[in-house]
Amino acid sequence: MPLLIIGAVLAILVYVPSFWVRHIMAKHSKEIVGLPGTGGELAKHLIERFELTGITVEEAAPNTDHFDPAGPVVRLSPDNFNGRSLTAVAVAAHEVGHAMQFYRGEKIFELRKRYLPLAASFNRIGVVIMMTIPFIALLIRMPLVIGGVIALSLLLQLAGAFAYLIILPEEWDASFNKALPVLIEGEYIEQTHMPAVRQVLKAAALTYFAAALANVLHVGRWFMLLRR
Repeated sequence: MPLLIIGAVLAILVYVPSFWVRHIMAKHSKEIVGLPGTGGELAKHLIERFELTGITVEEAAPNTDHFDPAGPVVRLSPDNFNGRSLTAVAVAAHEVGHAMQFYRGEKIFELRKRYLPLAASFNRIGVVIMMTIPFIALLIRMPLVIGGVIALSLLLQLAGAFAYLIILPEEWDASFNKALPVLIEGEYIEQTHMPAVRQVLKAAALTYFAAALANVLHVGRWFMLLRR
């Protein structure tokens, strides 16, 4: 019973932030005729305005908005690249905020460079190890060894979740120290829309946080299954 309660609490903790992020993005994704351009056009304009030489903008797959320093390129999902909505504009400005961090060599960008690949690697390796446990159990019939493998997998997945949380300050900086000052000028967005834009920028900043919570729930689910 206590484990069920813990599982339920974890599920709620994950569901609320993830639901809120999706809700805010969808809520403000309606087309607004008065906007001067699409998200993709704004991203290109901001890159020219701030002279981020060598950084490009391109359309990406759905729900894959990000800045890729290897390009370097700002990638926006079709709805945000082609859309004239508050979500499209705010997300575009947020991703250009990451491009600014990268181009200016800001130390805060090192959080993404150092910990984002680490988080993905930890989580991927942890899941792969977990998937091999049935085969290990068949080959090595030693509960202690199997328990050690399970513990290693869970620890790696938790480490991945923690690494995602470390990136949060960098995401917050991209939204509120880079994108917001530009959008609040009124050249791109009317002041009446700024409360909604702030919500979208907050949702963009919390995307990795929601992913980290999802990883924690994933670990908890594995633990519950292995307890049976």
